[in-house]
Amino acid sequence: MTASKRSSLDDLATQAWIFGYPLLIAAVSRDVMTATATPQGMKAPLNQFAYARETPDASFTDVVSPNADTLYSSAWLDLRTEPQVLTLPDFGTRYWLVPILDAWSDVFTVPGSRTVGRTGGPYVVAGPTWKGEVPRGTTLLRSPTAMNWIVARYATSGGTDLAAVHTLQDGTRLTPLSQWTDNKAGYTAPEGSLDPTVDTFTPPVDQVAAMDGQAFFTALDALLDDNPPRPEDSEIMKQLGDIGIGSGLAWASRPPEVRDALDRAARSGMDLLHTIAADAESSPKNGWTMHRGLGHYGTHYAQRALIVWLGFGANLDADAVYPHATTDIDGNALTGEKNYVLHFDEDELPPVEGFWSLTMMNERQFFVDNPIDRYAIGDRSDLGFEDDGSLNIYIQHESPGGSKEKNWLPSPADGFNVFLRLYWPKASVLSGSWTAPGIRPTN
Repeated sequence: MTASKRSSLDDLATQAWIFGYPLLIAAVSRDVMTATATPQGMKAPLNQFAYARETPDASFTDVVSPNADTLYSSAWLDLRTEPQVLTLPDFGTRYWLVPILDAWSDVFTVPGSRTVGRTGGPYVVAGPTWKGEVPRGTTLLRSPTAMNWIVARYATSGGTDLAAVHTLQDGTRLTPLSQWTDNKAGYTAPEGSLDPTVDTFTPPVDQVAAMDGQAFFTALDALLDDNPPRPEDSEIMKQLGDIGIGSGLAWASRPPEVRDALDRAARSGMDLLHTIAADAESSPKNGWTMHRGLGHYGTHYAQRALIVWLGFGANLDADAVYPHATTDIDGNALTGEKNYVLHFDEDELPPVEGFWSLTMMNERQFFVDNPIDRYAIGDRSDLGFEDDGSLNIYIQHESPGGSKEKNWLPSPADGFNVFLRLYWPKASVLSGSWTAPGIRPTN
């Protein structure tokens, strides 16, 4: 085989890995998060909600870049047999959103405070091939794939506020369409079936990263049957068909040089994601990079793969944006060996209709264990402001002590990164006219 042919095969195989990565992450996450007979914590059988009654802590590794600002209700849907009816309560003035992601991590619909107000539904969530009439008083939500993930979020200040959110969670329900009876609670979901082959201990991102070419691309082909690419993917699917992607061709039936190229792509995929991440972070403002176009990626496959790796379940820009900092204002990598301050003047606090928070992540994109169990800090925290109305957030490994501790975001002893989560951002954020101030070292 000529060097040119090998290079061409490697390019196609790499495109195939990047293209398929979100679908593999979704499938492995689904398997891990549904590996239970009954709802337990953030796990529940297919077509049932898991209700997280507490915000995640440092032990949570099922999903990268978790959120400490909201309580979650999470459900993985299998719409191959029939639709599911989604029922929602009246949320009153509380900020909420219920994005539904297809198998490729696109948000295809999002009932929430921004879009429908206090409540919405009932909704009939149907797969791409379902045909039928929806019951009177319900709204059809057509998913382009059979596999879907609902990630309901309810803003909470924690403490005594949690009980009120629990009531809202209990009012967020799924019912098979065949069992639906005019929005009445009465359906009892069956126990789920357990697959002993599912690895429930290794985070999904690590499981996918460990896959060789045969495991990755065999799984990808199987998933494509029920979770077809979108019409805009027709061009890349035509190209990938040259190496057997989407053709149903068994792994052993592919030419050896194609198998070798796919295997190289799978084994080097994570290195490529690190490179993509570095490129994306190469032009920060004040040390911050804000990825745009989240939640619906079109043909931006590299960005889609990157966001799924960094924060699977990202919202639409209109609902949330996530400025991300891996360096301080001087361009030096953030590390627990230094102390930092993030200073907001009174007139430059994050402009949002919902809420904002600063969340600490370790180098693997999970929460950082710390003595005060604080993983995020924001506008619903008991913050201390300066006399001039400005705000200092202290980012460091050891407590700053005294009254400063209420504004302390603990870091690990080694490298870290932070997300500034802005829910329902105002126009100045989306236009780019507002930029977060830089994180400054203090020692």
